[in-house]
Amino acid sequence: MASLRRGTSADAADAGAPAGEGPRVLKKYPNRRLYDTQTSSYITLADVKQMVLAVESFEVRDAKTGEDLTRSILLQIILEEESGGVPMFSEQMLAQIIRFYGHSMQGMMGAYLEKNLQTFVELQKRLAGNATFTPEMWTQFLTGQAPGMQGLMSTYLEQSKNLFTQMQEQMTKAGTLFPGFPPAKR
Repeated sequence: MASLRRGTSADAADAGAPAGEGPRVLKKYPNRRLYDTQTSSYITLADVKQMVLAVESFEVRDAKTGEDLTRSILLQIILEEESGGVPMFSEQMLAQIIRFYGHSMQGMMGAYLEKNLQTFVELQKRLAGNATFTPEMWTQFLTGQAPGMQGLMSTYLEQSKNLFTQMQEQMTKAGTLFPGFPPAKR
């Protein structure tokens, strides 16, 4: 998980880091170019992706206004990844996510997805120990461990589904349904 801390040098000092240290600052110019203030050079989205993969702490700021654009840049990277190769999100999943925007459950859904992703990453860490697994190594590992891994992931997904169903039932009782989902069957 990338460390995308958005704060100031004062925040870094409060956290015990020496003053002047903090997230790496990237500036985005109107011509859509990204400038790395640490290396004093222009970089690409591919370079930013490498920073995420390396778990580097950074923030992206509008060069003119200073506005934080980190989320926007991360979404651009996701869009590029989804457009090429094998997408992670199905059209149905993307449509469901869109339905949550503007709904009273938007904040809860974001927290739910984030918690599930954190749990998945922790599961990966437990399986890998201190080893650093590349995507290719994970593919080999999962292929060799297919029946056991499928059982483990099925259990994880079933627990997640049960939790979501319980939350949906509670919202139904309260009169609020998740958008795009029918009421829970009893």
